[in-house]
Amino acid sequence: MHIRLKNNFIYFYNYKIKCSIGKNGLSSKKTEGDLKTPRGKYKFKFLLYRRDRIKKIQCKLKKINIKKNMGWCDDPSSTYYNKLIKFPFKKSAEKLFLKKNIYDLILVINFNTNPIIKNKGSAIFFHLADKKFNPTKGCVGIQKKEFLKILPLITKKTKFFIF
Repeated sequence: MHIRLKNNFIYFYNYKIKCSIGKNGLSSKKTEGDLKTPRGKYKFKFLLYRRDRIKKIQCKLKKINIKKNMGWCDDPSSTYYNKLIKFPFKKSAEKLFLKKNIYDLILVINFNTNPIIKNKGSAIFFHLADKKFNPTKGCVGIQKKEFLKILPLITKKTKFFIF
């Protein structure tokens, strides 16, 4: 089954779910820091989650508990660009263990992963939206209750279309 994103809504099975996207909209030419969500067809690699906040989780993908020292490298000059890292880390990286709840659940999308192209963009996630659906830095966000509804239906074969 496919997940489709169109006009700030996710369509999956019988669900139509409001979502937030990058502050500067969608782009077919994503670059690091442009605040755009990349158009294309993707798959989900694995789930990162906060075990201390999400007690019960149903997921068919590999699950990784987010720890305080975890981050995602967003520095194009690093050999770890667009990869999971551990702090302390000498290059620029986004912290995953946050006070706010948007990263309590993160599906990692296979954007710019094989091969990784420097400056093409990093840390493009499917994660939780804030209550006001404020724009993201390029990710896609939905509300927690909706995320938990569709998560058990997502497999390695699920395709994610962003148009």
